[in-house]
Amino acid sequence: HIMIRHATKSDLPNILDIYNDAILNTTAVYSYKPQTLASREIWFENKSQNNEPIFVFEEQGEAVAFATYGSFRDWPAYQYSIEHSIYVNEHHRGKGIASQLLKQLINHAQVEGYKTLVAGIDATNDNSIYLHKKFDFQHSGTIQNVGYKFDKWLDLAFYQLDLSK
Repeated sequence: HIMIRHATKSDLPNILDIYNDAILNTTAVYSYKPQTLASREIWFENKSQNNEPIFVFEEQGEAVAFATYGSFRDWPAYQYSIEHSIYVNEHHRGKGIASQLLKQLINHAQVEGYKTLVAGIDATNDNSIYLHKKFDFQHSGTIQNVGYKFDKWLDLAFYQLDLSK
């Protein structure tokens, strides 16, 4: 049994594990400290209140990946632009799950009337860059030395998709 569905509170422990793995072991998240279940619950509530979707990829009854989008920036003129994120459990990467979730996010954002979908990707994350190029995201700039993690400076590449095409 495999499906993409809206996340529920019961998915939060799996979402937390996936996100904390990304924090502790990758440069996909420019953060240092693992989140707590309480902080993920607040995040979930905020997403719900803001009508920002959280999708999970469920396999054998377990959420093994999640994807969401939210405000790109908090000023009114940016209201038609959103930034997204996708995280896949380390044991389920390379199966095309991120592609399916990205397709779901794009479709949802188009239905909601958004104009631009933004991805901020660590410049060394070749798999994520490849995924976004496959969906016609265009490179729109790289901010060099913007983050510091694992004893090295990190560059953040921005990719964007025009949702009105």
